[in-house]
Amino acid sequence: MSKPSHKPESVRWPLLRSVVIYAFAMFALATPWLLGNLTIPWDAKAHFYPQFVFMAQSFAAGDTPTWNPFTFGGHPQIADPQSLIFSPPHLIVALFNGQPSLLVADAIVFAMLFAGGLAIIFYARDRNWHPAGALVAALAFSMGGSAAWRLQHVGQILSLSWFAIAFFLLARTRERGSWGWGIAAGVATGFMLAGRDQVAYLGAWILFANALTGLAGRGWRSLIVPFAAAAGTALLVAALPILLSLSLAGLSNRSAIDLLGAERGSLHPASLFTLVVGNLFGVTGPLSEFWGPPSPAWGPTDLFLARNMGALYAGLLPLAGIFFLAFRRALFAPEARFFTAALIVLMIYALGRYTPLFALFHGFLPGVNLFRRPADATFLIGFMTAMLGGYGVHRIIVDGWRWNRDGLLIFGGLTLLLIGATGLAMVKEQLPKAMPALIVAGASLVLLAATFAVLALMRRRPVLVTGLMTLALALDLALTNAPNESTALPRALYAMLDANNRTDTLKFLKDRLSDNQDPDRRDRVELVGLGFDWPNAAMIHKIETTLGYNPLRLGYYAQATGAQDHAALADQKGRAPLLPSYKAPLADLLGLRYIVTAAPLAKLDPQAREADFPVIARIGEHTIYSNPRALPRVMVIPQAQAADQNALIATGRWGQGFDPTRTVLLAPEDVKRLDRGGDGVARIVRYENGRVVVAADSPRGGVLVLNDVYHPWWRATIDGTPVTIMRANGIFRAVALPAGKHEVVFEFAPLRGLGRDLVKKIF
Repeated sequence: MSKPSHKPESVRWPLLRSVVIYAFAMFALATPWLLGNLTIPWDAKAHFYPQFVFMAQSFAAGDTPTWNPFTFGGHPQIADPQSLIFSPPHLIVALFNGQPSLLVADAIVFAMLFAGGLAIIFYARDRNWHPAGALVAALAFSMGGSAAWRLQHVGQILSLSWFAIAFFLLARTRERGSWGWGIAAGVATGFMLAGRDQVAYLGAWILFANALTGLAGRGWRSLIVPFAAAAGTALLVAALPILLSLSLAGLSNRSAIDLLGAERGSLHPASLFTLVVGNLFGVTGPLSEFWGPPSPAWGPTDLFLARNMGALYAGLLPLAGIFFLAFRRALFAPEARFFTAALIVLMIYALGRYTPLFALFHGFLPGVNLFRRPADATFLIGFMTAMLGGYGVHRIIVDGWRWNRDGLLIFGGLTLLLIGATGLAMVKEQLPKAMPALIVAGASLVLLAATFAVLALMRRRPVLVTGLMTLALALDLALTNAPNESTALPRALYAMLDANNRTDTLKFLKDRLSDNQDPDRRDRVELVGLGFDWPNAAMIHKIETTLGYNPLRLGYYAQATGAQDHAALADQKGRAPLLPSYKAPLADLLGLRYIVTAAPLAKLDPQAREADFPVIARIGEHTIYSNPRALPRVMVIPQAQAADQNALIATGRWGQGFDPTRTVLLAPEDVKRLDRGGDGVARIVRYENGRVVVAADSPRGGVLVLNDVYHPWWRATIDGTPVTIMRANGIFRAVALPAGKHEVVFEFAPLRGLGRDLVKKIF
């Protein structure tokens, strides 16, 4: 039986002092980003930062961020889980700062991690943990594990931080039986769920399981109202974003992920060695030096993971705390058992295909098939290891550390893991590459031994012990989790994302687009093969493009154009039956006027000739081709033909002699409702993100085609009278135009559209 964990020296410790120590340690570790010239790279800048700036610019201009016209021909931004519209810190900043900087975006990430760490400190203090244990848990959470190694996954960082806050508030609700704390827990849980990612999904199950453990106790009757308040509030906060995203999922390229697709995102068992040797596989260096799974140096795995997704290092001190609990048989002590059980389940989930249980999760647990990477569970594994490690450090201090037993077992276990990692490197013939990381791990082990040696001399001086433990962990994390190629790159690399510091290529495009904007047209651009950070730069510079970077896209647009997640490389330029070449009618209908690339045109499109797409500029490595056949954004078409829109996309068959300036393809039922039409003219009077005003004049009427991407949440009026928007030419919008002069208004109404969708499903 383990000794009692509550000792007088751990009771009523000063909160402010511990918070200051934690803040100082975390700020010191975050200094390279906050005070230096580094920024969180990759997805944080290529994907999330443009979404943040788009929202801020929209508010500053008095426009709506609900529809994004700048990528993939148009995108329902409000329904996208990665839009940051439902992230409170980003929303608040965007309301008051029309042009948030790279530094502001990074500061929000670290501020959220800091808030999650604070919640852990409060949780530990409520349980009378020694302050050193509380700070070790908080620091391991905020600057260790996937939170540190996968900083660029901003959405998941936000969900993880809200989870930590919700976990603490739910514990307060459970202990105090207060509906007020229940509401607070519900708000935090709702914000977590609004992240709509796999971390939020798994976090919800963990919070649910934690609530059930409370109801299983003797005082369950007193918890019904507080827990109901928490659940109701969470539902109130998260219902709208979740319903919006579920509705989008049905129209998207990712309505569900099959078992094989999900299993490709499994955590490889060898990655567990990074718990003790953080950079074992060379994650921090050039990609060519990475030898872990999945990589050519490792050998076949059929995994689809970025190299940093298998890095789990959160410091040796928390790991020593977990070992202490294991050797003292305290992993299932009342204060630890929930974290231990959750850690085991999460580890099984993260390993995916490497255990027989993930197939059961995928087949029977609702919602698992919406996500593609079970390895995302490593974020919550980091939380559980931080909590167990912090509790273990608490027990080390209050129960007493014995070198002849505890020291031998803990350092013996860590040394065996270090030897195992060395053996793995030798088996894979990668020892020279792994040696620097192994040396660093050895140095961290020596630092840990020195920490425990000093601990024995000051055990009854809580302030010094807290400072010692925090300093030791901070030094360890600074040594192994230092800024690296996966987590920090110079801000200067992101000049294309600065709206006030345009590159020559962007300046040329914006000047051309401004000069050529006739009343009836808005030209689009294709940015392809320019690098990872270029596709979404269009959001910041207000350049309407046919591609972008987003794993979630409208399904029919992706099928029609072949648009992939991103177009960083020339070979990521997709093709489709409806758009087999830039010479296809769809390219002209999209108004694709300029193609900007660093690759030869023939590599992007073997069927295209430079005679058809003349070069209008060469700027550095960038070549800009022009498409003189690009059509206006808005047109009056005199005649319509019947065509199944989905079949058109699948086959690419427009029909013999199809002329998009004379004929529009509509669903058969739409064609039947049309009267005979004639020629006419149309011009765009006003174009905003979610509102387009068109002036049309056709003596005999016709079909007004707006070559913007169709989505059922758009509505239209003609002279104030609602009319039906028809899906035209596979992916565009059209309305039946009566004879005469008219004002046609298209408005994006997501809430009304969502309500209509729900009514249809219910009734």
